[in-house]
Amino acid sequence: MARSSSEPRGRVKKWLIRGVKIGLVGFLSAAIAVVVAVAIAYQSLPDYESLKSSPNGQMIRVHAADGSVIVSLGPSFGRWLSYDQIPTVMVDAMVSTEDKRYYLHPGVDPIGMARAAWVAMERRGSGRRWQGASTITQQVTRNIFLNNSYSWGRKVREMVLALALERKFSKRQILELYLNKVYFGGGAYGIDAASRKFFGHPATALNLPEAAIVAGLVKAPSSYSPTADADAAIGRAGVVLDLMQENGKISAAERTAANLQDVKMAPEPPQNSVRYFTDWALPQLDTLIDEPNEPLEVYTTIDLGMQKAATAAIQANVPSGTQGALVSLDRDGAVRAMVGGLDYVSSNYNRATTATRQPGSAWKIFVYMAALEAGYTPDTGVTDSPVDINGWKPRNSNGRFSGDIDIRTAFAYSVNTVAAKLGVEVGFPTVADMARRFGVTTPINTHPSMVLGTSDVRLIDMTRAFASIARKGVAVTPYGITKVTTAEGRVLYEHQDDTSRVLVAPWVAAGMTDLMQTAVSTGTGRAAQIGRPVAGKTGTTSSNKDGWFLGFSSGITTGVWMGRDDARAVGVLQGGRAPARAFADYMKIAVAKRPVEQFETQVTLPEWQLEPDEEAYYGQPDGGTDGGMMVDENGLPIERGQQPDEDAQPDDSGQPTPNPADRPQPPRLDQQWIDNVLGRNRQQQQPQH
Repeated sequence: MARSSSEPRGRVKKWLIRGVKIGLVGFLSAAIAVVVAVAIAYQSLPDYESLKSSPNGQMIRVHAADGSVIVSLGPSFGRWLSYDQIPTVMVDAMVSTEDKRYYLHPGVDPIGMARAAWVAMERRGSGRRWQGASTITQQVTRNIFLNNSYSWGRKVREMVLALALERKFSKRQILELYLNKVYFGGGAYGIDAASRKFFGHPATALNLPEAAIVAGLVKAPSSYSPTADADAAIGRAGVVLDLMQENGKISAAERTAANLQDVKMAPEPPQNSVRYFTDWALPQLDTLIDEPNEPLEVYTTIDLGMQKAATAAIQANVPSGTQGALVSLDRDGAVRAMVGGLDYVSSNYNRATTATRQPGSAWKIFVYMAALEAGYTPDTGVTDSPVDINGWKPRNSNGRFSGDIDIRTAFAYSVNTVAAKLGVEVGFPTVADMARRFGVTTPINTHPSMVLGTSDVRLIDMTRAFASIARKGVAVTPYGITKVTTAEGRVLYEHQDDTSRVLVAPWVAAGMTDLMQTAVSTGTGRAAQIGRPVAGKTGTTSSNKDGWFLGFSSGITTGVWMGRDDARAVGVLQGGRAPARAFADYMKIAVAKRPVEQFETQVTLPEWQLEPDEEAYYGQPDGGTDGGMMVDENGLPIERGQQPDEDAQPDDSGQPTPNPADRPQPPRLDQQWIDNVLGRNRQQQQPQH
C-alpha cells in the first residue's frame, strides 16, 4: 500500500518540476524577447531635438489695438519650456496626479499594471472602460508614436517604447517632453499654451492653485475645462491639491492657503463680428512673414470699442430684409472697424471686402476730381440741362433742370446731367484712370453711364479712395496688421507707413473736400451730420438696389453699404437715408475722444437751394418730343413703362413706394445709448456728495 501511494506523489512532483522548468523557460524567453524588443526600439528612437519638434500645426493669437486677445486660431502651442523653466509646483502637481511612482519605475509601473489587470477582470463584459495604468512615460510614447485606441497590441507596443524611452533619456527630459506636449483642452497643447489660454500669462508664472487646475485637466480636458465648466475645473483641482499633500509635495498649511476661488480666468475673446476682420487680415501673413512653425502673436489695428459701435450702427439702421457692411479707416489706413454683415455666425461672407456692387453717385468723386484736375473749381459755372450722349439721356430724379449753376451746387445735389457733361469734357478713360489711381481694383467700363456708377466696386476700395482725399491726395492703403512676433517676443514684421505716393495735387483734394462738405451740410448727405465737420457723398443705384454713404471727419474715414445679397430692389433704400444714418451713429462714437478738426476749406452754401436729389439716377422720362426714355443698370435704353424690377412698384415719381413699416426702428440715440455702446456706467461716474 505504501508503494502504491508514493507513486502518485512522485508523478505530481515530476510534473511540478517540469511545470516550473517550462515556466522558467517561458519567462526567460519572454524576458529575452522584451530585451530584444526594447533594444530594437531603443535603436529606432529619434534624438531628443526631433522629439521636441511638433508636427501638429501653428498657433496664432490675434490681438486688438489695445493688446487684448480677440481670437486664437489653430492648435494652441505655447513657448517650449525647458525643465528648469517649469515651476516646481507644476511638476509636482502633474506627477502627483498622473504617476506618483514616476521616479521609481523603469517606464512601466508593475503595481499599477496589477491593479489595472484586476479591475479589468472585474469589469470584463460590462462595457465599462478599463482603469488606466499608464505612466507618464507611456503617455509620452502614446502622444508621439501611437494613438489612443484600446487594444492589447497597442498596449504592448506602448510599454516596449516606454522602456526604451527611459533607457535613452533622463526622467527630467521625459517630463519636459510630457509637460510641453500633453493636451489640456480648448486647443491648448503644453503647459505654456494652457496657461496663456486659461490665465492670460506664461506658464513660468504659474502659482500653486493655477498649477492644480492645469494638472487636473489631463484626465478629461473637455469635462474639466475652466472655460466650459469653471466649477468642475475647481473641484478637480481640489483633488489634485489633496494628492499633492498626500504625496508630501505640499504641507497642510499650503493646502489650506491655496484658494482656488481666487484664481482669475482669462476672459473668452469675442467671436462674432470681429471675425470678418480677422478673416480678411490673417491671410496677409503669408506675404508679410516666412515662419510656418513657431507660435505667432499678431497685433492688429482693430479697435474693439469702435467695432462694437459699428456693429450696433449697422444692425440698428439696415432696412428689413437687407444686409449691411462698414469699413472704418484711420488717417494712415489702419482698419479700426469692419462689419461684413449683420451676423458672422449665420453668414461669414464679407460684404465689406469681397462683395462687388454698383456705387451709384458715390462714384462721382472720380468724375469731379478729374474735372478739378483739368482746371475746374468748385465755383466754376455749369449748366443743368438735357443731355443726349449717343442716345443715352441721363435724368435727375427730381425730374427738373436747374439751368446755370456752379460745380459745388451740382455735386451737393448730385445732379446727374452735370456729371455726364463733365465725363464728356474730361473723357471717360480719364475718369477710369482717376478711380484706378485711388485704389479701385475691380474692372471699370468706359461707357458714358460709368459717370453715374455702373462699374462694380468693393466697399473697402471706395473707402480707401475717400481716405486718400482726406489725406490731401496722399495714397492710403488699408492694413490690419501692425506687428507680428514669436511667442518669445522676436519681431518678425512691423508695419511702416508709406507717404511717398501722391495721387493728386493737394489743391485738388482740397477742392473735393469742399464739395463733399457742402453735400453733407445742405445736400443729399444731411443725415450724416454729427455736430462737427464732415465731408462725404451718398450713392444709390437703380431701383434702390444699393445704398451707400462714405465720408470722413477728425481723421476717420468710414464707408457704409446696404442692400440685398440677391441685388433685388429695396423700396426704402437711398444712400442719404439708412446708410447716412448708420454713418452718423457710428462716427459720433468713433470720433468722440478725438479733437474737432476743421477742413482747410470752409463750408460754402450752394448758390441754389434745390430740393435734394434722392440719388436714383434712372428717373422719369425726360418728356421730350420723342416721348423720353429710361436706361438700365448699364446705361442702355429700355422701353418706356418697363419696370426695372418686377417686384418694385413705382409711384408717381418713378421710385418704388417706400414702406416705413418694413424698416426696423433704430434705438433712441441719447446719452444712455452712447454709454451702452461704449460700455460705460455713468452711475459709477457720478460725483459723490
